Amino acid sequence: MNIGQAAHASGVSAKMIRHYESLGLLPPIARTESGYRQYDDTAVHTLRFIRRSRDLGFGIEEIRTLLQLWRNRQRASSEVKRVALEHAADLQRRIEEMRAMKRTLEQLATHCHGDDRPDCPILDDLAAESAPAHCHVPDTRFR
Repeated sequence: MNIGQAAHASGVSAKMIRHYESLGLLPPIARTESGYRQYDDTAVHTLRFIRRSRDLGFGIEEIRTLLQLWRNRQRASSEVKRVALEHAADLQRRIEEMRAMKRTLEQLATHCHGDDRPDCPILDDLAAESAPAHCHVPDTRFR
């Protein structure tokens, strides 16, 4: 099947299929004489695996590891479990960080009059050299 058909069958956009291929998450894809990619059922199954992994928030390197484990019939399930539990712990950490961000924003919003006055404690806090200790929220943008 062509890339459009593979995208439809897997639920992964053609752009992301090309991206995953460039990252080496898919084995080399056969091409027609004119250079068009030709996907088989195995490739579509792999794309579904990748999509489901992404839906669960796994990163590219984690997916690479999971794909290797999935393809290796001699794998120990304990290794798969380790990857899943490490990811679950990372998700829990991020949830806690987001809760702290939410509390900080709600606290700042309670101090904002929200009227026609120009003074705004939310903007003042964002512009501050450093956040007050009780309002510290870890910067997670670059993880």
